[in-house]
Amino acid sequence: MLSQIRQTAREVAREAGALLGRNFAQRHEITLKGRHDPVTESDLQSQELIVARLSQAFPQSGFVAEEAGLSALTADGEQGRWIIDPLDGTVNFAHNFPLFCVSIAWQHRGVVEYGVVYDPLRDELFEALKGQGAWLNDAPIRVSAIGDLDRALLATGFPYNVAERLKETMLRLRRLLVQAQGVRRPGSAAIDLCYLAAGRVDGFWEEGLKPWDTAAAVLIVEEAGGKVSTFDGAPFSLSSDNLAASNGRLHEQLLAALQV
Repeated sequence: MLSQIRQTAREVAREAGALLGRNFAQRHEITLKGRHDPVTESDLQSQELIVARLSQAFPQSGFVAEEAGLSALTADGEQGRWIIDPLDGTVNFAHNFPLFCVSIAWQHRGVVEYGVVYDPLRDELFEALKGQGAWLNDAPIRVSAIGDLDRALLATGFPYNVAERLKETMLRLRRLLVQAQGVRRPGSAAIDLCYLAAGRVDGFWEEGLKPWDTAAAVLIVEEAGGKVSTFDGAPFSLSSDNLAASNGRLHEQLLAALQV
């Protein structure tokens, strides 16, 4: 069944990505879920497409998805469930900033067994199977071998409620801006994590992420040899409020800088 899940999810991610790619240059209809939390018509169209296609192929499965009330649907169980972000990087997309993706994960009995993240503008499809490795466009990927924070390129993001966490957020950023070789803020947590898995960055941290932001990409990082935890070093779960990820060699240095 996992091979069918992989094949179907790959096809659906590409189809949803193509929809986003077509819509990207058009004028967007934007509404706000929160002060800094937009949703576009493309978020909804992409999610509708993904849910329809996966429901047709796997009618007994549940869904957890970002938009349109799907965040509390069928719990994971014997039939499994899909965890979906139909457009990760909505703020980028709404401003015509060309970095966003589709993220789809398959979870069964509490374990994410497959994840795919597709960047349609670069035609880059990242994916992983639990215990079997991670790939970019079918080529195996591996985290970097950088072992010193002062030689590391890091990525980060800021939560939508950053004003409520500003002091701690800026303290962490200030420390890592000084200690690392560089820090980037691309605007899509799923892509940030996939870039870590592919060795393009060496570490990542962020607060306030949701399961649909992380489910697929965390598996991709782990299967590429990376390490993922919370800021205090505890095991990461999809309900965790914060996430620290690295190539493994940098993890203790990254965690030390994140303590406030």
